Amino acid sequence: MAVWIQAQQLQGDALHQMQSLYGQHFPIEVRHYLAQWIEGQLWDSVELENPQDELKAKRLLDSLVQELQRKAEHQVGEDGFLLKIKLGHYASQLKSTYDRCPLELVRCIKHILHSEQRLVQEAVGGGGGGGTMDSLSQRHQQINQTFEELRVSTQETENELRKLQHNQEYFIIQYQENLRLQAQLSSLSAVPAEERTQRETSLQAKRATVEAWLTREANTLQKYRLDLAEKHQKTLGQLRKQQTLILDEELIQWKRRQQLAGNGGPTEGGLDVLQSWCEKLADLIWQNRQQIRRAEHLTQQLPLPGPMEELLTKLNSDITDIISALVTSTFIIEKQPPQVLKTQTKFAATVRLLVGGKLNVHMNPPQVKAVIVSEQQAKALLKNESTRNDSSGEILNNNCVMEYHRTTGTLSAHFRNMSLKRIKRSDRRGAESVTEEKFTVMFESQFSVGGNELVFHVKTLSLPVVVIVHGSQDNNATATVLWDNAFAEPGRVPFIVPDKVLWPQLCEALDMKYKAEMHSARGLCDENLVFLAQKAFNSASINPEDYRNMTMSWAQFNRESLPGRNFTFWQWFDGVMELMKKHLKPHWNDGAILGFVNKQQAQDMLMSKPNGTFLLRFSDSEIGGITIAWVAENPNKADFSIRSLADRISDLNHLMFLYPDRPKDEVFSKYYTPPLSFQWEPHLHGPGTLPVSGSPHQLCNFPSHITCSFL
Repeated sequence: MAVWIQAQQLQGDALHQMQSLYGQHFPIEVRHYLAQWIEGQLWDSVELENPQDELKAKRLLDSLVQELQRKAEHQVGEDGFLLKIKLGHYASQLKSTYDRCPLELVRCIKHILHSEQRLVQEAVGGGGGGGTMDSLSQRHQQINQTFEELRVSTQETENELRKLQHNQEYFIIQYQENLRLQAQLSSLSAVPAEERTQRETSLQAKRATVEAWLTREANTLQKYRLDLAEKHQKTLGQLRKQQTLILDEELIQWKRRQQLAGNGGPTEGGLDVLQSWCEKLADLIWQNRQQIRRAEHLTQQLPLPGPMEELLTKLNSDITDIISALVTSTFIIEKQPPQVLKTQTKFAATVRLLVGGKLNVHMNPPQVKAVIVSEQQAKALLKNESTRNDSSGEILNNNCVMEYHRTTGTLSAHFRNMSLKRIKRSDRRGAESVTEEKFTVMFESQFSVGGNELVFHVKTLSLPVVVIVHGSQDNNATATVLWDNAFAEPGRVPFIVPDKVLWPQLCEALDMKYKAEMHSARGLCDENLVFLAQKAFNSASINPEDYRNMTMSWAQFNRESLPGRNFTFWQWFDGVMELMKKHLKPHWNDGAILGFVNKQQAQDMLMSKPNGTFLLRFSDSEIGGITIAWVAENPNKADFSIRSLADRISDLNHLMFLYPDRPKDEVFSKYYTPPLSFQWEPHLHGPGTLPVSGSPHQLCNFPSHITCSFL
């Protein structure tokens, strides 16, 4: 219910946006009276693209209807009578609307909840929790204000156009009157002379008056036309500027957030605000285009000397360019395909046309096709150069028809079961490996708007993907993707990234990835980053400032092995993340694992501590290993898949205090296996050994392991 309470505090445009989420498809009263119940349901557990989840959605619908009916039954008294009737009506309405399509109800409610959360976050996010006008909302307010100005100017030109049309129609009537007078004058030759002279004088006077009026009115009409063209030119300039702001800044920022989300950054946020802006643009552009076409028709209907024809041709060309840019730029990938793509493995993606509903594209739903292309082919496509081969591989189930979702007003194509059957690799350069080769999935479609007035062929490229054929390649492929996502610049040539970056930039990317993998706010602190810098640059300095201006190359990151090791910096770091993620995540989040400490630092830290004090650090010499350093003897090595870290620490009675002085049971007891469900008595069988799986002298070779060292 917390979100709904905050949503009710929204003001201004944010409040208006929140209110616009509701309607007959989902009344706001239902949201209000069932707020706690609605926010307590697992809507996100329902996969909208999975037909098998329709049963889950049906149960949620039935529960919603039951909750409404229960709420209605509890209404008593005079005030409760009307509410009882209203809630009962809403229960019946929702049942009849969504009974045959319960997934649409889930889609609708998820859309509402995510939008409310975004609006609330925007309202309180930038002002220390108390403000409603952070820089983001100020920018949004400016965009909305410009839309209001454009709406007013478009209405003004509409009124001017109607006035021009009215004046032109009256001009044509008078012009016809002049022709009639001229015809009458020509017919006077058959009239007697005396009568002819009298009528001729009268008709000539009338004709002179009409012709003088026609001359004046022709100049007035031409001025009206020029003024109208000037106003349209000004409106088009505003539209172009507004469109540039939305497409080249707001949409590009959304795409950048989407790319960083691939590295574990915060989610890119919904597209609802962007779609509403793009739809407003489409509406205003189309209105102005129709006005310009009507002005062209009026000019053709009554040609007058002057530059109007050229002016209107230029305006028509400009407005067509603007709407073309809007349509092609708003064909986007809402859900990216996986960036590490394994052949013969099912994957999904979603593309969306943000202006599809407004331009009625859904009336004749277009088909979208997906193909995989190489980096070189992507470069050629962006230059509008033809490529000899359309693709660099074969994707199964790569055609999908766009669907219109009336409740959310979105037009999208959901590719649910694509699979990369084969890939054609290009010749590699120098030391480049297959896990450094980048591809992209291109989505393309064709459709018309305005009754086939305009036909668009649209294409959009996914974020770069690295194709692998075996799970062992995943580690190095992830390194390529992380580097690309972190350091790609907007508008780049596909898929160029810097060969070297400043160490603080890389630290930011590593911290983002680490926090995402741990699902924790505890990321890499300054001491952790100094440790990583020491490892990366083979340095002994503990001063962070010494590394601030140092650069790390891609080769140092994941091509060249660390000194004295047979693995790269990234392979070691990724091994740490895998170990933490699979076995030790709770202990990291509890702060029990120091991790990024080298052997000498561990010795220095424990030197003055009593016997039994220990700490946990990551192994320097092996990938995915953790070392227990303690003030005692007996090094041991064991596998976490057989017995957990907490249980092993419990088994070792000589480990008593987690550095600096916390009793071990205080930290680890909540993770101990209950004694009745697992019985195991540790006893030493020789130096450096620990019983594993009942074998008294076996040392396990699993990658996730513990090495015990003594001081």
